[in-house]
Amino acid sequence: MKGIMIQGTASDVGKSLVVTALCRIFSNEGIRVVPFKSQNMSNNSYVTIDGKEIGRAQGIQAEAARVEATIWMNPILLKPRSKQDAEVVYLGKAIETFSGREYREQFYEKGLEVIQESIKQLSKQFEVVVIEGAGSPVEINLRDRELVNMKVADLADVPVVLVADIDRGGVFASIVGTLELLEPEERKRVAGIIINKFRGDISLFDDGIQWIEEKAGIPVLGVLPYIDHHMIDGEDSLSIAHQFSNQKQGNIDIAVIHLPFISNYSDFEPFLYEEDVSIRWVKRGDEFGKPDAVIIPGTKSTIQDLKFIREQGLDVKIKKHFESGGFTVGICGGYQILGEEMIDEAGTDTGIANIIVKGLGLIPGKTIFYQEKETTRAQAAYHENTGFPVTLALEGYEIHLGNTFIKQNGCSFLRLANGKGEGYFQRNGQIIGTYLHHLFHNDEWRNRWINLIRKKKGLPLQEIRKIQDFKDQRFDALASEVKRHLKWEQLKDIMEKWSPKA
Repeated sequence: MKGIMIQGTASDVGKSLVVTALCRIFSNEGIRVVPFKSQNMSNNSYVTIDGKEIGRAQGIQAEAARVEATIWMNPILLKPRSKQDAEVVYLGKAIETFSGREYREQFYEKGLEVIQESIKQLSKQFEVVVIEGAGSPVEINLRDRELVNMKVADLADVPVVLVADIDRGGVFASIVGTLELLEPEERKRVAGIIINKFRGDISLFDDGIQWIEEKAGIPVLGVLPYIDHHMIDGEDSLSIAHQFSNQKQGNIDIAVIHLPFISNYSDFEPFLYEEDVSIRWVKRGDEFGKPDAVIIPGTKSTIQDLKFIREQGLDVKIKKHFESGGFTVGICGGYQILGEEMIDEAGTDTGIANIIVKGLGLIPGKTIFYQEKETTRAQAAYHENTGFPVTLALEGYEIHLGNTFIKQNGCSFLRLANGKGEGYFQRNGQIIGTYLHHLFHNDEWRNRWINLIRKKKGLPLQEIRKIQDFKDQRFDALASEVKRHLKWEQLKDIMEKWSPKA
């Protein structure tokens, strides 16, 4: 199997976007291509068809490559639970929570083994692998036991292309500094450079290209323009600001609570395709304003984020919003927060067994946190309680440690494929709680819910917008734009002529 690895001079320079584009370009050329990232750190995850959890970026890259996502594309996923600790998701299943030091000392050998096995599995099925690195490959304090940059390039034995972000400034220093800090054998593996996020007339950078090539001794394979509104799901909290930064101002104002340990914020990306909807990320009470709807998203640390909501005065704002007739939705951890109480029976959320914490009390139910996490792809229909057509199907996925028990009968939101009621629905949809991530990726439901708001505000009702059609068009548009600015044949030649190590 041939391959190429995309590394970066820093975080958020565009590695994920470049890998996504390369996957679609190769796929468009009829090549069986697969994305790979050995170790991902993100609370924005993706559930595979067999109910396993991987990084969201690799799931999206698999879609761009037109292949089904599997655990081999991202065998290690680290999900931060605090400033020091992260849950380790190993081959799609949560196994343990480590501090940074514990992870480096106790997990390294196991990590190497699963990375090698993943590369072996992917090589059996695909012709080309496009590998994504993380952060910078020259973090001096981490490189002796790293599992995601040059060590992986060595294990897969592929050439490396270095991506640098010119928009943030210091692009020349970041490139030269990165190359200088690499070990000699690592430096030999770097076969090209891509400059990303260039604004303006690219021809004005010709002298810069010449300087880099002379200084580095390797080719600049492309200068990519700043690609705005690409709508490709991001990987981490840095991507939230970028993804929603240039949003239009719509007549419908939706406030999403920006929790410190937010997970799966891709739940809200479909709203970017609705022309009359705007999304605001709210961190403090004084930012709350008067939204038409407020959404509390999923979280990797529900009780800590409930504490944050109270500290910021957002609990009072959310309750007043609800009491005044505003629409309120809680997804996963947000659903738990809206309930009356949470019992950390196993200590899996706080580390303290049997601790009891009061929720916001807008939903009459309690949540109990257990030891085992539930991850599954889910199919559901509207519950007959909602008054919506019960034959219409919804799809999504569940990732949660606890279960919520509702004290009232006849107020479920969904009926799952196994016949069980799920979630909470009352006041004709004014308040909804559910464990179903990607609820709003269901076009019919998203349209129905926004139309409830439109009707209340006296705005014209809108027809359904099919997001998957838009998304597939975005993959092709991204691939076309990136390929236009790449020395594509030269990049492929580097990959084809790479000499495997003896």
